[in-house]
Amino acid sequence: MKPRIAISVPHSTNAQYVERSLPPYVHAIEAAGGEALPIPLDKTQDEIAEMLKQCHGIVLPGSPADVDPEKYGEPRHEKTNPADPQRDAADELLLQDAHNMRKPILAICYGLQALNVWRSGTLRQDIEAELRSPVKHSAGSKVKEAHRVNVDPESRLAKILADAPGTTLNPSPDFTAMQLTVNSSHHQSADVVGDGLRVAARSPEDGVIEALEGDAPDDQFVLAVQWHPERTYDDDPASRALFKALVNAAEEWQQSDRAKGEPEGLS
Repeated sequence: MKPRIAISVPHSTNAQYVERSLPPYVHAIEAAGGEALPIPLDKTQDEIAEMLKQCHGIVLPGSPADVDPEKYGEPRHEKTNPADPQRDAADELLLQDAHNMRKPILAICYGLQALNVWRSGTLRQDIEAELRSPVKHSAGSKVKEAHRVNVDPESRLAKILADAPGTTLNPSPDFTAMQLTVNSSHHQSADVVGDGLRVAARSPEDGVIEALEGDAPDDQFVLAVQWHPERTYDDDPASRALFKALVNAAEEWQQSDRAKGEPEGLS
């Protein structure tokens, strides 16, 4: 059986956004060898929990919403978008299940931010206003190459990308990181990094966190990127590598003792 990957439906009320954005995630998961299982946001907690019993990994996708800043103890910035409580509730169930059972996690854009806050981290609520950055982090889906990111060469992310056939990684000017060009559609980013996470990539021009990963990679596959690899899956080896790494990790989990055992509890 192919590893089944749960993915939150991106938004509870913006049907047009969901119709446009969800299919590329499903395509990427399934092209990488998995089976995508979208999680409807109108399901009850018990119904979602039952669906998650069938799953071997999770994807947290992007969203036009922003995480409610009350969740990380800050006043709302005037440019912070309304939260999506149903999406928040579904993400929290997916994250709790994945954490308890050590299932692999791939979080993308808003998903990175949701993961970081769930792990007790904080967010920059508007990069442009807070940093006066020259980088076009909110370039949008029509811009395929928005800016560069420096990837920590000691990170899990670097290993995934370096092992991907056809991936081009350039040395950064200071030779302490590898460099990748990415798309970009966000105005918020991680600030204080959450518990159990480490920075795997930053924007070299302004230091914005572009990727996070678990700080105990032998325990659980946790990877979060601020760009959108699902949009470039068919054309970009680096994008394919991220989804293939998730599916491979889910397949390993599927075959592990953890898939047959009891939850380990929150640590």
